[in-house]
Amino acid sequence: MPSLHSALALLTGYSALAFLAGLRLCLSTAGDFSSMPPRNDTARVARTVAHRCDWGAVATVSTQKAVKGKPFANVFSISDGPVKHGTGVPYLYLTAMEVSVQDLKANPAASLTMSLAQTNYCKKEKYDPQSPLCTRIILSGTINPVEESEVDTAKEALFSRHPEMASWPKDHEWFFAKLNITNIWVLDYFGGMKNVTIDDYFNVKP
Repeated sequence: MPSLHSALALLTGYSALAFLAGLRLCLSTAGDFSSMPPRNDTARVARTVAHRCDWGAVATVSTQKAVKGKPFANVFSISDGPVKHGTGVPYLYLTAMEVSVQDLKANPAASLTMSLAQTNYCKKEKYDPQSPLCTRIILSGTINPVEESEVDTAKEALFSRHPEMASWPKDHEWFFAKLNITNIWVLDYFGGMKNVTIDDYFNVKP
């Protein structure tokens, strides 16, 4: 593993400060899965997954000619807030050049799936990603640009956990967006998915 000094020397595309932010994130989340909320505390389980996952699969209604009107899934970087300061709101950094964003322009309806399979949790517990024990959530709603008053919040949420974003090409006209959640499903055990109300979801902390 390269030293911190050599890593800093190799930095291209984003600042040393951004790199250090990412390093702090890695260090602060090490061992983050020493505990999970009780399975019957479903709202807190949902918030925990939403906060600990930093990417997810977004499904849209496609506008592409070959699959127009059909489901289309794509991977996006996600953040609901800086580490240990989650809001429950999934923020995204998007460009109209991206194919799924073109779908959203025509129809903002979307669903977002996040799974602890992307973390060390399921590997540590030896859970297959498809196993119900490998906790995942599905959030549905609409993805829309954030209001001007929310830009700083979205920027802090995303750039603190995805520091590379700060160096992405400016000519792509990136903008901040969020999933406005209307429905929440949690799968963390056998017996089928559980629903979480919007109020319960936002009234707990991970």
